[in-house]
Amino acid sequence: MALMDSITQSLGGDTMKQISRQIGADEGTTQAAIAAAVPMLLAGLARNSASPDGANALHGALAKDHDGSILDNLGGFLGNAQSGPGGGILGHVLGGRQPLAEGAVSNASGLDRQRVAQLLLILAPIVMAMIGRARQQKALDAPGVAGMLGQENERLHQTQPGLMGLATKLLDSDGDGSITDELSGLAGKLFGGR
Repeated sequence: MALMDSITQSLGGDTMKQISRQIGADEGTTQAAIAAAVPMLLAGLARNSASPDGANALHGALAKDHDGSILDNLGGFLGNAQSGPGGGILGHVLGGRQPLAEGAVSNASGLDRQRVAQLLLILAPIVMAMIGRARQQKALDAPGVAGMLGQENERLHQTQPGLMGLATKLLDSDGDGSITDELSGLAGKLFGGR
């Protein structure tokens, strides 16, 4: 099963209800926000792990702190997610692009930015846990984890080209400053038909 599908499956049913209650949003809006946010997080992780140093850093973090154990008690994690490792993970994955990512998810889903910020704090550790579990199950080394993320990124680019194009633009590290001006237009075009 693809990584995105595994993550989506783990966030269904009662977990979706609990996340919706926690951020104070209806389930449909929460689901739309998750559908936009998770690929963005995966794209950020794929980008960060594309260099050997990045791949080694991610592999080390997975081995040390993100073995997937939170997935065995998601309800317990969700009850205390705001004080969890989400902020640190987002800092590594999105860096200074976090406000842009929040804006894109908000525009895509209709969820206000404050709730999107809460949602990202919840999702980041879950995404890392899923990657950590896959690393363990497949006995992946650092290049293996990077390869898995790269393949997932490619698959998402094929299945969700609009969303992944936006994620790529948001996470572009050249810092040319043009993203802010284009953001609302891109998100509007991308999700207008959904």
